[in-house]
Amino acid sequence: MRESQNIEWKETWRDEYLKWVCGFANAQGGVLEIGKNDRGGVVGVKNIFRLLEDIPNKAQSLLGIVVDVNLKSEDGGEYLEIAVDPYPNPISYKGEFHYRSGSTKQVLRGAALSRFLLQKYGRTWDDVPLPGVGIGDLDSRIFDEFRQRGADSERLPRDILDESDEGVIERLQLREADFLKRAAVMLFHPAPDRFVMEAYVKIGYFRGSELLYQDIVEGDLFTQVNRTMDLLYTKYTRALISYDGVYRVETFPVPREAMREAVINAIIHRDYASPTTIQIRVYDDRISIWNAVQLPPEWDAGQLTGEFSSKPYNPRIAYAFFRAGMIEAWGRGIRRIVDICKEAGNPPPKWELEPGGDGLWLRFPFSSAYQVTDSPVGSASTPKAIPKTNQMPTQETTQERILALIEAEPELTQRMLAERVGLTPDGVKYHLTKLRAAGAIRHVGSTKAGRWEVVKKTTQETTQETTQETTQERILALIEAEPELTQRMLAERVGLTPDGVKYHLTKLRAAGAIRHVGSTKAGRWEVLK
Repeated sequence: MRESQNIEWKETWRDEYLKWVCGFANAQGGVLEIGKNDRGGVVGVKNIFRLLEDIPNKAQSLLGIVVDVNLKSEDGGEYLEIAVDPYPNPISYKGEFHYRSGSTKQVLRGAALSRFLLQKYGRTWDDVPLPGVGIGDLDSRIFDEFRQRGADSERLPRDILDESDEGVIERLQLREADFLKRAAVMLFHPAPDRFVMEAYVKIGYFRGSELLYQDIVEGDLFTQVNRTMDLLYTKYTRALISYDGVYRVETFPVPREAMREAVINAIIHRDYASPTTIQIRVYDDRISIWNAVQLPPEWDAGQLTGEFSSKPYNPRIAYAFFRAGMIEAWGRGIRRIVDICKEAGNPPPKWELEPGGDGLWLRFPFSSAYQVTDSPVGSASTPKAIPKTNQMPTQETTQERILALIEAEPELTQRMLAERVGLTPDGVKYHLTKLRAAGAIRHVGSTKAGRWEVVKKTTQETTQETTQETTQERILALIEAEPELTQRMLAERVGLTPDGVKYHLTKLRAAGAIRHVGSTKAGRWEVLK
């Protein structure tokens, strides 16, 4: 027999062992046995009858709890059994909150203590009032979008469109007395990171351990979902375009719906008491998402793909996302991710709980077919076609799709373009601005009644100026146009770190695509034809 979650052995009694009693009371209860060695063998207890009286009194005076102290005998020896029940309210010993976890005792501090106290009082992090912010500090635009989503999804009645912002807050139960709850700020404030540390999403592109470039996605939680999806599918990954007969098929490394479920899951279930942001790491062969989460004690990462009832870590936030039509209420989000990947022919995603249980990794491995076809410029691998009959893989970017749409239908508005391309209006606005700056398009007439014009250029110019080429293609275009550019100037133009640019220049040199002539400061680049 060994020590466990509910059993602890001590050879002698010391008053400091009330910490272990406190830990049992704050967790699932347990038994502290005095007079046993580390192997569980009975060694006897001195002053056993005095301790039978002293221990219950000290537990009551120092911890405020009642414990049962029993005299036991085993193998001819005597020992004391201190039986501790789990308590519904938090128990402290000299101002510290102890907690039994496995066969060890912990002193709870910081985020762990906040979680513990909220749980004991039947509250969740997002349900707590937040002083210092009022309804006037929230963004009416976010309320408008929420109302529209709720009505369109039929999760809210149509009359929600005429309801005031105050009415929405009351409907979602986001107020307590005169204070808004934390969930209200996270959902409807334009800058929740002013009130909650690290309340944003961080995305980075990595080659091995080197970070090449990154973005920070801020704003209300709805915006964080949409903006994160925009960046992942316009900047960080590329679609392989193939044709099945006359029909065009887009293949992203991770199915869009599976990724959307994963991003929403991370935002809803994040432990916002932990000062660590959601991290999305994009590699050449996978996308990894890390999130600060707290799984129920009886769960492990392997159980996440099974069937279970919905138990959101932030139920107020989850309820708003449900009413907006963005999630289901049945706890099927993770199962859907697995099913969507399987249906698309992708490798199954994997969940892994960090040691200590304070974070969860979700990894989406890319299919081998995608990795081969998406080989970067200068790669030693030879691109091959995706093995499917009558398919001719090409790579088409978001800006190329926008150009094709407005050339076919010049009267399309930004909102209509957003629906066609699958971006938010802000995402389309970003790309239109880029295309205008490159001289690829212009808008003639008023905003509502005008039309788009695609400025005709040679194929080479259009490719260089209006599409989002691979990083190495952009670098090639820049140094061909301005051979005197330094690495630092290239980094600013491409949006990478100097080390990131150095990496790509080294690859291009190794591939025989470029060379540098002259000194580091006064020399120039040459693109080798």
